[in-house]
Amino acid sequence: CFQNTVLVWFPCVYLWLLAPFYALKLYCHDCGCIRISTLCTAKTVSQPIESQYGQRSPNPILTNIFYFLSERLLGMTVLAICIIQLERIRGCRSSVFLFLFWVLAVVCSLVPLRAKIQLVMYEQGITTDIVRYTAFFSYFSLQLAQLFLCCFADQPPEGKTVLVKEGVLNLHTQCIIAVPLRLVVKGYRTPLEAGDLWNLREEDTSDKIISDLEEEWTTECAKLQHVGPSNPDVLSVCFSRQEKTMAAGVALGTRLPDQAQILRKLQKEQSSGFCLLRTLARNLGPYFLTGTMCIIFHDFFMFAIPQVLSLLLGFMNEEDAPLWKGYFYATLMFLLSCLQSLFNHQYMYTCFTVGMRVKTAVMGLVYRKSLVINSASRRTCTVGEIVNLVSADTQKLMDFVVYFNAVWLAPIEIALCLFFLWQHLGPSALAGIATVILIFPLNGFIAKKRSKLQVQMKFMDGRIKLMNEILNGIKILKFYAWEKAFLEQVLGYREKELKALKKSQILYSISIASFNSSTFLIAFAMFGVYVLIDDKNVLDAQKVFVSMALINILKTPLSQLPFAMSTTMQAIVSLKRLGKYLCSEELKDDNVAKAPLNGEGVLIDNGMFSWTKEGPPCLKRINVRVPQGSLVAVVGHVGSGKSSLLSAMLGETEKRSGSVSIKGSVAYVPQQAWIQNATVQDNVTFGREKQKTWYQRVLDACALLPDLEILPAGDSTEIGEKGLNLSGGQKQRVSLARAVYRKADVYLLDDPLSAVDAHVGQHIFDKVIGPKGVLRNKTRVLVTHGMSFLPQADLILVLVDGEITESGSYQELLSRHGAFADFIHTFASNDRKESVTETPMSEIDEEQVPEDLGKLMEVDKARTGRVSLEEIIFDCTSTDCLSFLPQVRLEMYMEYFKTIGMAFIIPIVFLYAFQQGASLTYNYWLSLWADEPIVNGTQVDTDMKLAVYGALGFAQGHLFYISGIAIFGTTVAISVGGIIASRHLHMDLLKNVLHSPMSFFETTPSGNLLNRFAKEIDAIDCMIPDGLKMMLGYLFKLMEVCIIVMLATPFAAVVILPLAILYAFVQSFYVATSCQLRRLESVSRSPIYTHFNETVQGASVIRAFGEQHRFIVQANKRVDFNQTSYFPRFVATRWLAVNLEFVGNGVVLAAAILSVMGKDTLSPGIVGLAVSHSLQVTGILSWIVRSWTDVENNIVSVERVKEYADTAKEAVWTVEGSSLPLAWPQTGTIEFQDYGLQYRKGLDWALKGITLKIQEREKVGIVGRTGAGKSSLALGIFRILEAAKGAIYIDGVNIAEIGLHDLRSRITIIPQDPVLFSGSLRMNLDPFDTYTDEEIWNSLELAHLKNFVSNLPDKLNYECSEGGENLSLGQRQLVCLARALLRKTKILVLDEATAAVDLETDTLIQSTIRQQFEDCTVLTIAHRLNTIMDYTRVIVMDKGHISEMDSPTNLISNRGQFYHMCREAGLV
Repeated sequence: CFQNTVLVWFPCVYLWLLAPFYALKLYCHDCGCIRISTLCTAKTVSQPIESQYGQRSPNPILTNIFYFLSERLLGMTVLAICIIQLERIRGCRSSVFLFLFWVLAVVCSLVPLRAKIQLVMYEQGITTDIVRYTAFFSYFSLQLAQLFLCCFADQPPEGKTVLVKEGVLNLHTQCIIAVPLRLVVKGYRTPLEAGDLWNLREEDTSDKIISDLEEEWTTECAKLQHVGPSNPDVLSVCFSRQEKTMAAGVALGTRLPDQAQILRKLQKEQSSGFCLLRTLARNLGPYFLTGTMCIIFHDFFMFAIPQVLSLLLGFMNEEDAPLWKGYFYATLMFLLSCLQSLFNHQYMYTCFTVGMRVKTAVMGLVYRKSLVINSASRRTCTVGEIVNLVSADTQKLMDFVVYFNAVWLAPIEIALCLFFLWQHLGPSALAGIATVILIFPLNGFIAKKRSKLQVQMKFMDGRIKLMNEILNGIKILKFYAWEKAFLEQVLGYREKELKALKKSQILYSISIASFNSSTFLIAFAMFGVYVLIDDKNVLDAQKVFVSMALINILKTPLSQLPFAMSTTMQAIVSLKRLGKYLCSEELKDDNVAKAPLNGEGVLIDNGMFSWTKEGPPCLKRINVRVPQGSLVAVVGHVGSGKSSLLSAMLGETEKRSGSVSIKGSVAYVPQQAWIQNATVQDNVTFGREKQKTWYQRVLDACALLPDLEILPAGDSTEIGEKGLNLSGGQKQRVSLARAVYRKADVYLLDDPLSAVDAHVGQHIFDKVIGPKGVLRNKTRVLVTHGMSFLPQADLILVLVDGEITESGSYQELLSRHGAFADFIHTFASNDRKESVTETPMSEIDEEQVPEDLGKLMEVDKARTGRVSLEEIIFDCTSTDCLSFLPQVRLEMYMEYFKTIGMAFIIPIVFLYAFQQGASLTYNYWLSLWADEPIVNGTQVDTDMKLAVYGALGFAQGHLFYISGIAIFGTTVAISVGGIIASRHLHMDLLKNVLHSPMSFFETTPSGNLLNRFAKEIDAIDCMIPDGLKMMLGYLFKLMEVCIIVMLATPFAAVVILPLAILYAFVQSFYVATSCQLRRLESVSRSPIYTHFNETVQGASVIRAFGEQHRFIVQANKRVDFNQTSYFPRFVATRWLAVNLEFVGNGVVLAAAILSVMGKDTLSPGIVGLAVSHSLQVTGILSWIVRSWTDVENNIVSVERVKEYADTAKEAVWTVEGSSLPLAWPQTGTIEFQDYGLQYRKGLDWALKGITLKIQEREKVGIVGRTGAGKSSLALGIFRILEAAKGAIYIDGVNIAEIGLHDLRSRITIIPQDPVLFSGSLRMNLDPFDTYTDEEIWNSLELAHLKNFVSNLPDKLNYECSEGGENLSLGQRQLVCLARALLRKTKILVLDEATAAVDLETDTLIQSTIRQQFEDCTVLTIAHRLNTIMDYTRVIVMDKGHISEMDSPTNLISNRGQFYHMCREAGLV
């Protein structure tokens, strides 16, 4: 009756109850209609046939009952057919719902199947009722057929492409068996390539996820902006009582407005994280809930297993129990274990998928925000911090998704365990509850303390921010020999970070120790109280081992809870950080109106602008009318607000009052050229189609054609990150070409001609900007310091301290005899250009051989991964893509353990072995106790047995007080060892990077390097030690279980040995593939960070050109490709986990079956011990693999950090025992002896056979066409590049024989690109604190910066933002001059150092240099020839050699190359 009613009803109830919900889900998710296929027909047709077989009444006596049942069976068949058809209509290719139904149906049919087989074989035979037997066996066969058919996916809906390489198997079948197996086997045999990976499903792509999320997040942000500080509901959530009181005061108007503002800001930062969580939950919550349902089913099966174990041990105690019952319990336990594994797999799969989508969503939101964030917010969040948001913080959120359910489910699981324990042990279970209650407050206290220690994230942010600046300004660091100062700063942050991490890990170790000891403590308390309160209470095998099985279940939530709470705390911190950034102020759309204007290209009416809402205005009383098609020149001193005016026109500044209108599209050329890491052609076309004729015309007008002829791949040559392999002039011309190619209506040009030679500048003005240039009909606003261009401007605006003091045409301004006229009369004579002397461009440019163009050759391109996304995806030959070995090299483990030291490793292994040995002993003692005979209803010597049990248990938790507590000792030792290793590896990485030559930084994207310092170091800090703790703990536990099972049933070795071989075989397959997938993921992650970095730095250009959408699409592609590597990795992990859990379930089955077979010889105690321990194998194997894989995957970080140890290094910084005098160089003589220079072997000579002697106090100008070798001379003197032949002597000392810092700290350069670092102005001038304030103020006065710095709020302690962005380019250049004045060495090199300043400031600088460096040797690489006309000698460079050298007067009289250059510049 049971077989033919309950077992038939169970799957029916499942189908009827859940079908309406499933139908609703299908109704809400329409994926298109699937055409009727063979598979669909087979599923549909087999249903009614099955129902016909199922209607056969098995017993005439129960005819009425089974008639009723058969009607229900028919209803079930109709319902199943309806669901199959509904799935087809709604485009569902595979059905998890029906798959589970058929699994239940088959499992429920196994019992009657066994009964029928027994009847046929032993009792009645098949002939007695052949129709009934045939009907049942056919019915069961059709159920199996339905289950088999459910394992295949139908064809895609019409018009849809298959985005995942599914083949024909459905998702759950694939994840367990098919596709991962193919991928894993392929990864084991051959190195995996990006082409082998599956495409992302549509619902996992960036486009789909972010389009759903963005609108909702915008609404949330808008709500957040309008929440006032008087809102009591929000405040009650976010603030303490004190803050509430203050808020109430604000609401009543009893506080000052600035306090209200501060409170509102605090409230907004607090709320933003929760708003982000709410938005993510709304979008991803429903799918996450399906996973939650799976974990609930998993828990149901998990708690069913101890009940079956109780029945099995009861069977072992019954002498006359039929043997089939034992086999049935053993099989049932195996089936329940398998179902538990399947549901756990599905839960983890769901969590990882949600985690992946969260990562995509957060990265997408952060990237989009970086394109709209305003300048004030941008200054508070550096590139390094943004990279940290998308690397470390997204990882914290992904962990949170996996462990979130444990926060609420673990307490429920604990309560259920204690309920079942109460059933077995009665009130004694309260002792266990008391133990748990004692452990909980400790855990809460530790979690609270650890959340406070999250300051390590702050130190990590500071370290990454500083590293980003070091990498961006590495050239300056090397020129000034400042590496040591910045190394100390980085290590300062690192020490604080590790100190916080160490405290956090010690607290975590206490938490782990308390929870690992909890199993014993709970058992000891409960068994002790149970046997002591009543002599009649006896501990038999059933009570002991069912209780132990429940306690082992209890251990999982108890161990997960601290981790889940810790992860939740970290996620809350990350959510607040992300929310704060995502809610920061954005540029307002109404800053610039795009309304059509009558005859005007740009109109600013009574405008007042500032860079921040609260800050002082940078521009005031601005009234500008730029007629359409006119050329407007903007002039003024350094810091007068010229660049700010263009920023106001672009809408980049905060508009306080007035209006700005622009007619048509805009193209913008910034003062510092922003170059993409792409080909020359891509930089120029900038997302537009290539129009060949126009493209060639633009290149010709911008004087780029001669440069392209020299490049190895022409305009297809890759430009390095930030244009590292281009000179300043070349970068500026590419930047200008990008704007010209755009064919915009309005052109905003921020001093594009300052970085190019005078003759090239004139050519560009004539061919591009001027009245006859290609832009002659466009509206042009040109910021310039070049006086020669002003007469051709239609309108000139003169800016002084943020105000337009004069405006008008050139002649109008001269006739007014104002400040502008005086300025022109003073300086125009130096800068005048005679139009009649213009030389044809072809003649001028034919000698332009850029010495450093094309440095990034194919070999370098391959090394750096600086290629298009397609090349990144399908070519893994970069440094980042290390050789794909089947397993991580053993040397990496050796390297890691060597840095920890054997002194740590031996005690760790000993402590683990001791801990597990004690555990095995006390468990075995329990089995002996359970087998004790019961005399008169009691057991003898229970007090002694309890005392021994307690002593053994405490030995596991407390080794001796000399060595500390075993578990605590092991975890702390691993944590401390990990920190030691991490400190050494970070130190080595930092030193290796800082000792690398400039060529290394030119060919290695900063994104790759930042990734090493952020993600990889974070993995070494936390992930490897945590993985090792877990792996060693479970490895020793597995050994204990195997020993116990073989102790009970030695024959189990026959089963365990093959399973162990299978386990090792499967794991070796998996680990090989997993490491390759991890590497592919790491390789694809670096381009994301590089792209982020590039976008943040060029955001104003991207916005000006309106290219935000294209950049977002590029970012989406990079993120999607990264997820394409991540998705197979976690699917492969699930594949492994499920397969290995089935291996573990095999051990359970073997232990149970062998125990039943040996019923006559085995005691219940030993059976209980073996079976209860074998039940843990599934979880242990799963955790071993997970932790082993984590270690294997993260040890790759050691490999990636160590890889830079083998790259080329520059010479030593200081030579020990050097006899170099402290005052060297005393005279400043420089001698070149047959000096030759190459950028790299195989490239043309940048300098050829230079022989030259520069006397002390001599002033030498170095001139030449762009790329003639001028800057190469400077690089040679500073040994940025080492000599390929010959030598340089300074004061008779061969510079190749002294330390780099000895050389670079004794000579000074003022570079072309002025670089400042975030930090105080004082730090930027004197990072080593070697000079007094008086000396610094003196240098600032000489650099004409004293007045400016005196007016700053913090004076010398004024905080410079990242890259010195809160100072103008000219001011940054003057800071670099102040550095040089402070050092005051005997040799000074100026590398086009005044290109970015106005003529008046240039004249002041030149006079300062003449006065202050009168007794020094000065080498000036000059664009403005008038600055070197009074020098003692001029060297004219051409194609890497000296073409002319003499005094300026003699060179002019010789009428050679220098004469022609002076003539072009209007100087002769």
